[in-house]
Amino acid sequence: MNRSRKEAKIEKFFAYERHRMVRRQIKARGVRDKALLKAMKDVPREKFVPEALREFAYDDGPLPIGEAQTISQPYIVALMIEAAGLTPYSKVLEIGAGSGYCVAIMSCLAGKVFAIERNAALAGELGPKLQMLGYSNIELRQGDGSLGWPEEAPFDAILVSAGAPHMPEALLDQLAPSGRLVVPVGSGENGQRLLRIVRGEAGAFEENDLGGVSFVPLIGADGFVPAPDRPGLQD
Repeated sequence: MNRSRKEAKIEKFFAYERHRMVRRQIKARGVRDKALLKAMKDVPREKFVPEALREFAYDDGPLPIGEAQTISQPYIVALMIEAAGLTPYSKVLEIGAGSGYCVAIMSCLAGKVFAIERNAALAGELGPKLQMLGYSNIELRQGDGSLGWPEEAPFDAILVSAGAPHMPEALLDQLAPSGRLVVPVGSGENGQRLLRIVRGEAGAFEENDLGGVSFVPLIGADGFVPAPDRPGLQD
């Protein structure tokens, strides 16, 4: 089999795995946003994991991506994005871009996506990878995500792909009226609670608990202090 035929066969296999993932892991658990389901069928998750782990790209769980970080479980990605309520006009911020998988999916749904990654090595890989894959409505920055991106605020939605010890005040301040913040919060060893915070027109906040999760810690001025022994896997 020549290289082009082999590559075509591999792409067909991964496309099948994507569709099966959406059917069994995402839709079966109650996610109903049609645009989101389509995006998850289209975005090649295998391109966002280390080559040695690509055969596991569509497993129902997180995978390590290096630098003590992970790519989240597909269902958790879908749950968070659906909770954020994105539209083609949304201006979105993701904290903890990691491999770029969640950023890529949101780029298919929102008007503009801003993403911050603290780890310099991961941040350096993101731009070329996303550009190569054709995701162009994304702006990236390396830095402390716990403080948000005040120069670009307000945001219609903010997703935090790391566990915060408390509700980050800077991120609440950067929400637009009716904006949604989706963030894991908790400082215990048993994980966090995934919360959705909606900013009302009058400035009041409404909180919804979406369930228990276990993310790597949000490191930064309004997060956890760096520690080498913190766990590396997340949902």
